[in-house]
Amino acid sequence: MVKMLSKEDYARLPIYEKSDLGVNYSKKNTIFKLWAPTADEVKLCLFDNGEKGEPFKVLECSKKEKGVWEVEVKEDIENLFYTYRVRFENIINEAVDPYAKAVGVNGMRGMVVDLSKTNIEGWEDDKRILPSYSTDAIIYEMHIRDMTISENSGVKNKGKFLGLTEENTTTPAGVKTAISHLKDLGVTHVHLMPVFDFATVDETRLDEPQYNWGYDPLNYNVPEGSYSTNPYDGTVRIKEFKKMIKAFHDNGIGVIMDVVYNHTALLKESWFNLIVPGYYYRQFDNENFSNGSGCGNETASERPMVRKYIIDSVVYWTKEYHIDGFRFDLMGVHDIKTMNEIRKALDEIDSRIIIYGEGWKGGPSALKDEESALKKNIFMMNSRIAVFSNDIRDGVKGDVFIDKMGGFVNGEENLEETIKFGVVASTRHPQIDYSKIIYSDMPWANEPIQTITYVSAHDNLTLWDKILATYKCECEDALIRMDKLSNAIVLTSQGISFLHSGEEFLRTKGGDHNSYKSPDNINMIDWSRKEKYYHVFEYYKGLIKLRKEHPAFRMHKAEDIRKHLEFLEIPQKNVVGFVIKENANGDSWRKIIVIYNANKTDIEMKLPESGWSVVVDSYNSGCKKLYDIDGSFVKINAISAMVLVK
Repeated sequence: MVKMLSKEDYARLPIYEKSDLGVNYSKKNTIFKLWAPTADEVKLCLFDNGEKGEPFKVLECSKKEKGVWEVEVKEDIENLFYTYRVRFENIINEAVDPYAKAVGVNGMRGMVVDLSKTNIEGWEDDKRILPSYSTDAIIYEMHIRDMTISENSGVKNKGKFLGLTEENTTTPAGVKTAISHLKDLGVTHVHLMPVFDFATVDETRLDEPQYNWGYDPLNYNVPEGSYSTNPYDGTVRIKEFKKMIKAFHDNGIGVIMDVVYNHTALLKESWFNLIVPGYYYRQFDNENFSNGSGCGNETASERPMVRKYIIDSVVYWTKEYHIDGFRFDLMGVHDIKTMNEIRKALDEIDSRIIIYGEGWKGGPSALKDEESALKKNIFMMNSRIAVFSNDIRDGVKGDVFIDKMGGFVNGEENLEETIKFGVVASTRHPQIDYSKIIYSDMPWANEPIQTITYVSAHDNLTLWDKILATYKCECEDALIRMDKLSNAIVLTSQGISFLHSGEEFLRTKGGDHNSYKSPDNINMIDWSRKEKYYHVFEYYKGLIKLRKEHPAFRMHKAEDIRKHLEFLEIPQKNVVGFVIKENANGDSWRKIIVIYNANKTDIEMKLPESGWSVVVDSYNSGCKKLYDIDGSFVKINAISAMVLVK
């Protein structure tokens, strides 16, 4: 075991600021650079395969400036594999280059590649899908394997990157699936659960049942091998990942990566720790490792070379793979400065690239709360970094940690102010009583572009399973109404809309609230549910169309929300209503009224004036007029949303 340094010693280690760490390949020569300032010796090992055998050549590296070890190979070594042997006194650690851009099977050896040869046809013309403002995005969270692995997906390359390049796929009954489904649904962006190389799926046994969400990073700058058709050849996964990105872009859909820089799959045996023991991980004052991720370790983003690594990695994915945005897992484990520096680095590429994350930690952390990128500290972060709103999430359908606790849509009372808070994307509004909001006692977002509005994600119960857990009823129609009302709230509220895959046809995981390693039969998208609940899909599709075509629901300035959005005085309990007026945000509709009725009975309500047309009710949604309201009274069906327009 290599003796670790003290926190004070780590602070004195040299900082290497250049952007050339890793492999710098050319046909004439290849230069390897590794930051290992505490090592006594570093050797480069070259292999002719990515899995077995001893190195055919071992080269001494020379220690250069700022703790960097370097060696040059003066021949063409394209497609060879490599590791580093890092010596500390008489202990030798063998590790993969953290900056490796390609690897062999299971990511246990880096690979030297000519990245220009991994560019697919038309790649130079591929364009990012970037909204003018992040509130224009409608994000769909999905897992690569889940989306296509079922027998009824109609996809040939099931569970693979390539499966999401196949167009015109359908179920046996002819219902659209996979990327054709997403295009038909109308979402603007997909949020891909981890697609970098993760540790828990054995790529040598892909013919056996294996599953993981992927929140266990191994090699940060490499696509996951189990999603490729050949994990042994490091170039295949790169090419196939690019093909998938281009397929999404060609269909008008942006790609957001779910990135997990807050912890690694391993601690003592991680590449980081084998190369610079202790440096990359946060410790308490007693030198014990901190575990703010809840996964056994947490990275020390406030240390300069950790911050540099994260920024370098994000920039690499953006430039090499044309990524459109990033979702940061447990963003509260990162320090505020690092998140702001990431935003600054991406702004140099394109300021419209989306950034959001979880504004919380997964456990006690050595990083002080006032330095953490938490929801409550968003005012200290760049306004184009957003966080998930747990207020609207749990306000709508109940506490994610208490299965049987309901929310607004499934019968809990006194949640009107929380729903109103969600409608204005957690920004300041004079008509909200902040003393009655479930988690927040004040507005935490300065602008709506800082708020992810959602009701469910991969964690915890699916929306449908939560509804089943909280409301025992043999009447499926009432349960479906709760589901539809939940995301009607999301898609007619301000902020950035976020949907979990399969919500649009009542996805169930059989009550599994933490399916991170559960089998395919629990996690897969069962496309037969789309056939069964096609009317629910159509309802979601109509709401998405409404949001996309009417910018009044996508204001990007809190000042505009306060000016144009006014809550209605409603005597009935469990009802929230508001009017969006004066062609808000350049909308073609002069006035819009939105009403959410969470009561189990129909209600009648007096409108501010007469002359309204209904475009959304309990059965249908979209932009076309369904019917006119005669006079100034309207009936809103039980457990439903209504949108009326002038």
